[in-house]
Amino acid sequence: PKPVLSRVITCATTATTTAVFRSSRNTNFFALRMSSERKAGVSAPEELRDFVKAPANKLVVVDVRNPDASVEPGDQKSLAVAPLPSGDIRPQALHLIWDRESNGMPIPDIPKDTPIITHCGGGGRGQKAKDFLEKNGFTSVFNGGGPKETECWAEFGEK
Repeated sequence: PKPVLSRVITCATTATTTAVFRSSRNTNFFALRMSSERKAGVSAPEELRDFVKAPANKLVVVDVRNPDASVEPGDQKSLAVAPLPSGDIRPQALHLIWDRESNGMPIPDIPKDTPIITHCGGGGRGQKAKDFLEKNGFTSVFNGGGPKETECWAEFGEK
């Protein structure tokens, strides 16, 4: 089931709008940021929009979130809002977990010039994945942040 908007809170001091979503299956709450205050390295929504349009179906989205709550408990919030890719869900996405211990991830078996958007929940590990892929020869990589960055997620989250 899709999340249900329960309320919107505006914080005047930071000019950040936060939407609080409640899953219709349970009472978990998840705050989503819609602002210009993104984590370092997260691309602007406009950049992502142009990037997604250019390659059309050649785009690959790399989801680095970890579903194991004992390893990445913070990912549970974003997984409640945006599922991991599988089958028909997010067909242009690969699930390649970022491993904090090894400071790495599996390298996708795709051409090095494939347009790629990396993401986690909010952009931190997405940036690490972007840097890792570029160090391994990939030439067209953007960090999309993740479901917490709602303006960015709107540009590629269904891919």
